[in-house]
Amino acid sequence: MRVLVVEDHAELAETIAGGLRREGMAVDVANDGAQGLYHAQVYEYDVLVLDRDLPELHGDEVTARMIKAGARPRILMLTASAEVQDRVEGLSIGADDYLTKPFAFAELVARVRALSRRAQPALAPVLEVHGLCLDPGRRLVTRDGRRLDLSAKEFTVLELLMSAAGAALSAEEILARAWDETADPFSNVVKVTISRLRRKLGEPPVIETVPGGGYRI
Repeated sequence: MRVLVVEDHAELAETIAGGLRREGMAVDVANDGAQGLYHAQVYEYDVLVLDRDLPELHGDEVTARMIKAGARPRILMLTASAEVQDRVEGLSIGADDYLTKPFAFAELVARVRALSRRAQPALAPVLEVHGLCLDPGRRLVTRDGRRLDLSAKEFTVLELLMSAAGAALSAEEILARAWDETADPFSNVVKVTISRLRRKLGEPPVIETVPGGGYRI
C-alpha cells in the first residue's frame, strides 16, 4: 500500500508517516496543500491522509482538483474541528472518510486499510496459493503450515505478487507500489528483495521470473 500524508504540522506528519511505515506501508509526506496536490498528480497512491486546514492550498481545494482531474486515491480527511457541519462539508466535497484530531493511531491505521480495500478489487481476507497463506490483517505468512519471518518490505512485495492472481508485475510496478518517492528507480532493490523472498519461501520455487515481464506467482 502506498500512502501520501499531507499535514502542515511537520512533527505530526512524520509521526503519522513513521507509524504507517512500521505497518508495512510506503509513505510520502507533503507539508502544504500545493505540495500534496503535486505529489498526488505525479505518483500513484492508494490513500491520502489529508489535513483539511492546509496552507498554500486548502484541503477542500486539493480534494476538488483531484476529483476534477479524474482518477484519484481514497481520501481520509483530518481536522481539528469536531463540528458535524465540517465533517459533512468535507465528505460532500469528495473525501471518503473523516477523522477528528486528536485521534488514536490504531484507528487511523484501521481507516487507512479500510479505504485501501475499497480502492482495489475485492480480495479474499486471506490470500492462499501454492501452499502459501498470507493474512494481511495479522501480518502473518505461512508455507505448508510453517510460519515465515519476513521483513516489512518482503511482506509487501509478496502480498503484491499474490494479489496479482498469476499476472506478472514488472520491477518498476513493484518499486512504485512498495517503495516511497526516495527509492532510486535505477537500483536493484526489487531484485534483491525478490532474491531474499525466494530463499525464505524455500522449495519448490513459487516466484517465477518472466523474461521482459517481471515476476509472478
